[in-house]
Amino acid sequence: MNRLHESFQTLRQLGTLIAVGRSSGELDKIADLIDSFLDTPQMDACIMRFRGIPGGSEMMDGRYPPLQPDLDRLAQYPAGSLGHEYAALIRRLNYDPEFFRPRLIDTEGQWLTQRIATTHDIHHLISGFSTEREGENGVLAITACQIGFPAYVCLNQAVQAGSFRFKIERHPAISRAINHGITIGFTSQTFCTARWEEQWGWSIEQWRHHLQIQYPADNCSYGLHPNP
Repeated sequence: MNRLHESFQTLRQLGTLIAVGRSSGELDKIADLIDSFLDTPQMDACIMRFRGIPGGSEMMDGRYPPLQPDLDRLAQYPAGSLGHEYAALIRRLNYDPEFFRPRLIDTEGQWLTQRIATTHDIHHLISGFSTEREGENGVLAITACQIGFPAYVCLNQAVQAGSFRFKIERHPAISRAINHGITIGFTSQTFCTARWEEQWGWSIEQWRHHLQIQYPADNCSYGLHPNP
């Protein structure tokens, strides 16, 4: 990729990042930002990091399927299990379980992007971060830390800079959530190589033990079950 092309690409990504902010995080705008990093040096570096994780190359080369949840089936798992809690979360928030943008998975970057996009809400349950603003930043920080997923790196950099410059009252909570996510990212096993679909019946605690998560965010102000 030549320098002129990189410069134009950077400008387009900046414009997309601004559009995300103006839309208050509209999913289509975030998907545009994510897709803007396909076939870039940043995505190439992310792929290399993913391949360096035990099991990463095997998942990628085999094109392990992006998540396609069947909420009716998952809801039949016991309360407290990943399957049951995932279905409950999606229904409680009235989310479309297939909110993610359909993508081909022919290239390594497309596959990794779609795998991360489709499993995003599982990361909330496993890490304990809420789906509110600061909780979202905490979850993004985990994947940004563990494999340098480009769009998540940019989003968290932008929200920290924006809150510090324009909404200073929000900055402490955002910084704490991002730092908490980074801590989880450094101290746990990699989330994006987890084969969630093969153990829907495991409890959240079993998954946390498996991934060596020591500092879940459940009871924090930005957690799924904040203390009053």
